[in-house]
Amino acid sequence: MGWVEIDGSYGEGGGQILRTSVALSVITGRPVRIYNIRANRPNPGLRPQHLHAVLALKELSDARVKGASVGSTRLEFIPGRPEPKHIRVPVKTAGSITLVLQALLPAMAFVGSSFEVTGGTDVPWSPPVDYLKHVTFYALERMGLKVELEIKRRGHYPKGGGLVVGEVEPWEERKPLKALRWGRIERFAGMSHATNLPAHVAERQAKAAKERLGEVYSAPVEIETEVSRSLGPGSGIVVWAETDKLRLGGDALGKKGKPAEVVGREAADELIEALKTGMAADRFLGDQLIPFLAFTGGEVGVSEITNHLVTNVWVVEKFFGKVFEVEGEIGRPGTVRVVRRVEV
Repeated sequence: MGWVEIDGSYGEGGGQILRTSVALSVITGRPVRIYNIRANRPNPGLRPQHLHAVLALKELSDARVKGASVGSTRLEFIPGRPEPKHIRVPVKTAGSITLVLQALLPAMAFVGSSFEVTGGTDVPWSPPVDYLKHVTFYALERMGLKVELEIKRRGHYPKGGGLVVGEVEPWEERKPLKALRWGRIERFAGMSHATNLPAHVAERQAKAAKERLGEVYSAPVEIETEVSRSLGPGSGIVVWAETDKLRLGGDALGKKGKPAEVVGREAADELIEALKTGMAADRFLGDQLIPFLAFTGGEVGVSEITNHLVTNVWVVEKFFGKVFEVEGEIGRPGTVRVVRRVEV
């Protein structure tokens, strides 16, 4: 099979193009050539977390790789045969663990594997690990894919030092996902954490989020608190609504000078905004499900069609041709429908 050529500056032009492209290369066995990697970013090319994701997929599939170095704007990835393995990914910085897992999970799903990733669990511009565990994995389980994940240690910017371990079971039964609009909210839940900080930080974040959600909805709210030690201080909260369809989430990170109450309300407000649209998935989940939906079929309503989602669709279709129908404008609620399911 010939090379798949991917322009890394397309659409939102970030690291996600790389993550999805290399994962699909492993799944399909097709070599991929990516150029203009992160060309539109202030520091273009591969950053450490992207490099670690590539190296982990290289190990999983015994691939041959050219251009795998920090700062590289071109990458050639020629996969071998993927086999179940225990993959260790040592991101030395606060590089996002969840973004590394975004690259690994689709490929691991087809063989089953375990993982151990160090880095940042709760860092800016990436999904917090509790979101992945409680929102993303909940949806994937509805699609027949089981992923276990345990947070051994938190890691915040700039020191990192987080540790996450887990296992992906082989994806035997790929179930179509049909989730357009939610009908009722069963409950709200969440996780509020404080690392190397007083316990009251986590408690105040949780209390503020609970009060804010209670102002708008009558469903029960249970937010757990966690206090821990790691390399550096940090706090954050993830809240989610369990509906009759999927879970929608909202999150916020603490920072110096930002009151815990503001952090809690911010997460609750993000969730409330997503719920107001009536759609079954929030904007982050919609984009994360794209590579998996291609193999299950179905249709999903998302609270916002994002650049990330549209770019992910484009990458999938570079490998398989027409797969999706996206209805709705960028920045507005819409639906994603699989018009031709991919068989591998």
